[in-house]
Amino acid sequence: MNKITGTLLKASLGLSAALGTVFAAVPAFAEQEAATAAPAATQAPANSGGGWQFPMWAVLIIYIAIFVLIGYFLIFRPQKKRKKEEEEMRASLTLGSEVTTIGGITGKVVSIKDDNITIETSLDRTLFEVKNWAIRDIKKLETDDKP
Repeated sequence: MNKITGTLLKASLGLSAALGTVFAAVPAFAEQEAATAAPAATQAPANSGGGWQFPMWAVLIIYIAIFVLIGYFLIFRPQKKRKKEEEEMRASLTLGSEVTTIGGITGKVVSIKDDNITIETSLDRTLFEVKNWAIRDIKKLETDDKP
C-alpha cells in the first residue's frame, strides 16, 4: 500500500466514525429537547414523528463530496503541480547543461530541435537523440560570472 492510499484510508475511516457519531447524536438530542421543552399535558402523541431524522441520501452525498475533496487534494493537485514543474524544467533547458534521461543516461546537451534533444554521453563523443519528455533531471552549467 503506497503512502497516498494509506493516508486516504486513514482519513476516510476517521471521518466516517466522526460523522457516524454526529449523525447518531442529532436525533437523540432532538428527542431529548422535545421532551424537556414541552409540558407533559401538551406533548404530541408518540407516533406523530416529532423527532428530526437526517435523510440517508444526504449522508451519502456528504460522504461522496468529502471523498472527492480528499481525492483532489491528495492526488490530482500534487500531480498537476509536479507536471507543471517538469514542464518548466524542460523549457529551461540550454546548450551545455548536464541532463539525465528517464533511462539513466547522462550527458551534455549539444543540440535542441523542437522536441528532440541530442546529448553527448562520453569522452569518445557518443551522441544520443532523445525526446524532450525523456529528460528527468537537469544540472545547469555553472559560469564564473558570479562575484
